[in-house]
Amino acid sequence: MLYILYCKDNPRVSVHVRTMHKEAHLAYLADHAGLIVLGGAMLDEDGETRVGSTLILNVGSRAEAEAFSVNEPFRRAGLYASVDIIRMRRAQWRPELAPQSVDGK
Repeated sequence: MLYILYCKDNPRVSVHVRTMHKEAHLAYLADHAGLIVLGGAMLDEDGETRVGSTLILNVGSRAEAEAFSVNEPFRRAGLYASVDIIRMRRAQWRPELAPQSVDGK
């Protein structure tokens, strides 16, 4: 089952928490790479300022998606002002249209 994790940063702590917990966050994502269909930082219109994170997970249940989210280092450190976990159905799938670089160009 696919679940979207839509996580909006608390702007008062965003830069500090992201800086302090980046390595743990990246290690957690690497340890759970088999669950992550797509993920990345949400950006402000300036293309630089991080305002949140979005992940699409392929897991067996909502409980698994919630466990992944609750244990994620950024969330544990209080980065997010809100986290929505929403089940989705895959309809359109065009990976060839995805940008080839992490900056979306």
